[in-house]
Amino acid sequence: MTTQTQQTLPPSIFPARFQILSGSALKLLACILMLIDHTGVLILANWKPALRVLFTIGSTEVTWYRIVRDIGRSAFPIFCFLLIEGFLHTRNRRKYGQNLLLFALISEIPWNFVFSNTWHHPTQNVFFTLFLGYLGLCALEALWEKPVLQLSCIVGLFGFSYIFHADYGWHGFLLIMIMYLFRTRRILQALVSTLWMNYEWKMCFSFISINMYNGKRGFIQGKAAKYFFYLFYPVHLTILVILRQILFLS
Repeated sequence: MTTQTQQTLPPSIFPARFQILSGSALKLLACILMLIDHTGVLILANWKPALRVLFTIGSTEVTWYRIVRDIGRSAFPIFCFLLIEGFLHTRNRRKYGQNLLLFALISEIPWNFVFSNTWHHPTQNVFFTLFLGYLGLCALEALWEKPVLQLSCIVGLFGFSYIFHADYGWHGFLLIMIMYLFRTRRILQALVSTLWMNYEWKMCFSFISINMYNGKRGFIQGKAAKYFFYLFYPVHLTILVILRQILFLS
């Protein structure tokens, strides 16, 4: 991702002095939120004290498990935003897509063990959602002057995301399309995306950090650092699956 100047950024919810997060900081934040979320799925869901009701809000019972999962919901829109930024600024879009597909395949085994503790599960990991989103971005940009063909490609990818059962499903695929189409209107991007993902309203908090983005690459430099963030997904899932096995299933 190339470095942007502050002046090239679209209008934000926050004034410029609050736009302090680089792309690297957003990646780190998204990974931390994802780790929190998956710790809830794999560890707290199996630990009885985390399932005890702390208090109720209306008909909703609040537990530590519920709190952790709600916090973790903010990760996905940040990853969608970073996908779009990466797509717009990468020097090699083909390699960018290949990396998404490669790590989708690598991540499938730990993903299967997360939900079924076997080698197979009917759903697919979030890297596949991001890869389908990448293909959608390619279609939107390459076929902008051929709207019929463009729409056909998007509808086809939408149908595939529905059938394929990747994480966040067709909702996630369309969220990526929405965030791309409103990329130059950050406030509308937040509003429309939140309305779209209303059933996961906790995701709206991710747009606080997205609107604090300053357009700079940040501290992630070089291939080793870049691939660390690709590897973080399958590695942290593997570690959490092993911890669950040791703590609760052995």
